[in-house]
Amino acid sequence: MVFFRSVSLLSRLRSRASNLSNSVRWLQMQSSSDLDLQSQLKELIPEQQERLKKIKTEYGKVQLGNITVDMVLGGMRGMTGLLWETSLLDPDEGIRFRGLSIPECQKLLPGAKPGGEPLPEGLLWLLLTGKVPSKEQVNALSKELHDRATVPDYVYRAIDALPVTAHPMTQFASGVMALQVQSEFQKAYEKGIPKAKYWEPTYEDSLNLIARVPIVASYVYRRIYKDGKIIPLDDSLDYGGNFSRMLGFDSPQMQELMRLYVTIHSDHEGGNVSAHTGHLVASSLSDPYLSFAAALNGLAGPLHGLANQEVLLWIKSVVEECGENLTTEQLKDYVWKTLNSGKVVPGFGHGVLRRTDPRYTCQREFALKHLPNDPLFQLVSKLYEVVPPILTELGKVKNPWPNVDAHSGVLLNYYGLTEARYFTVLFGVSRSIGICSQLIWDRALGLPLERPKSVTTAWLENYCKKASS
Repeated sequence: MVFFRSVSLLSRLRSRASNLSNSVRWLQMQSSSDLDLQSQLKELIPEQQERLKKIKTEYGKVQLGNITVDMVLGGMRGMTGLLWETSLLDPDEGIRFRGLSIPECQKLLPGAKPGGEPLPEGLLWLLLTGKVPSKEQVNALSKELHDRATVPDYVYRAIDALPVTAHPMTQFASGVMALQVQSEFQKAYEKGIPKAKYWEPTYEDSLNLIARVPIVASYVYRRIYKDGKIIPLDDSLDYGGNFSRMLGFDSPQMQELMRLYVTIHSDHEGGNVSAHTGHLVASSLSDPYLSFAAALNGLAGPLHGLANQEVLLWIKSVVEECGENLTTEQLKDYVWKTLNSGKVVPGFGHGVLRRTDPRYTCQREFALKHLPNDPLFQLVSKLYEVVPPILTELGKVKNPWPNVDAHSGVLLNYYGLTEARYFTVLFGVSRSIGICSQLIWDRALGLPLERPKSVTTAWLENYCKKASS
């Protein structure tokens, strides 16, 4: 009897040990799943697919507004015509990332240290899942991006084939195009991947692209301005800190600025030129590299991303002509001089916003904290007081308030990144996070080829004549 009791006891102990081992393995798997971004998406995508299907079935005929001739002739402003999940721009409140304002993101998203600026990896997680990540999830994503951050030699050779005098955006876009050789989506499509799985190789391309663009961008900067002396990626640093370091700036404050910069520039809903271009090109099933390269070419325009370059150059022209200690009256005269010459005051106004850009405000708060006595920052503060009343007096501007570009150049200049021609490349690195996040959802939701209807001037004239009669 003792023998059989011992065997029975041993059997129960083994069973409990086996159950305990299984529980531990389950917890490890659960923990691994929680920390893996792609696993999170695999849970979320079916829910969103059903949600979109229901909206289309039940509300497909609901009208969202009326299109006017002014809208057709005015660059489609005011038309509601795109689905963009990752962010929404309110004319009064400014941008919201998955429902969170910039101050809320600064408060809720993990930083490199408590109370620090939000880590771009955290925003990427938020844009893709709609959930605020934990510090552990952000750290896991940061490590994954490190593992993906390998750039083939032929990418550097493609950039080196251009003259060093080529605009930084030209060199950057060329590098992104060269990365396309490794597109997982293109390979999968050629093999015949089912449409329902399009998002999976798109995810691989997008995460690879986001991981690699800071390396390509910093290579362009070092090639043009630092005699080609390259600084390698540091596995101990996060996305923004690493980008700052690879550019050549090790200051903790500059690294914090880069975290803030990449976060707030990442996305601005879908109607702006770069976001819309990326979405449009991707709707033809071009891979993320081709789509993002196209977006960069739109970002390079003076009416879009190139504006941050023009702001700093204009501010420096004010100082050159009037000196650093100029009076308010001198500044007013220079603003009027700029406007009377047929030019705009760069950094003021916005196609959608009707108040001060929250992205401007958070950069101003950063400056007040870290560089309150910088002469160029003080000039920017003066412009905030001087320019809006003048633009209001003109009566032609719907939004006389400063936008994001009015401030970013002065901050970068203070920490030593003085080359204004390069600023738009920084913007491009940031925008990869927003554009690629939305592109993954475009593929997951099966959004169609974008093909709006166009008309001729004669068609408009005839239509309006018939309507008026």
